[in-house]
Amino acid sequence: MRRLYIGGLSHAITEKDLKDRFRKFGDVEDVELRTRRDEEGVPYKTFGYININISDADLKKCLTVLNKSKWKGGTLQIETAKESFLHRYSLSLKLQK
Repeated sequence: MRRLYIGGLSHAITEKDLKDRFRKFGDVEDVELRTRRDEEGVPYKTFGYININISDADLKKCLTVLNKSKWKGGTLQIETAKESFLHRYSLSLKLQK
């Protein structure tokens, strides 16, 4: 399982859009979208994280094909990310049982 950061997203992107976009590279298990807004509530930055079961070869292919590509009005920026704290915490609770 890998966690990927996806920056440069359009504000109109949905979790389904991200899942569909990355599905051909691996099994997308979880999608988180975040939008930062200014003082007036206007969105100025949208990014997301996905948890995906992906091989090293498919990860390399994904980064080659999608990183810095134009998609729905944005330019994708894709990086590997640290595992989410909540995911690590839930795993540690399962191991304690």
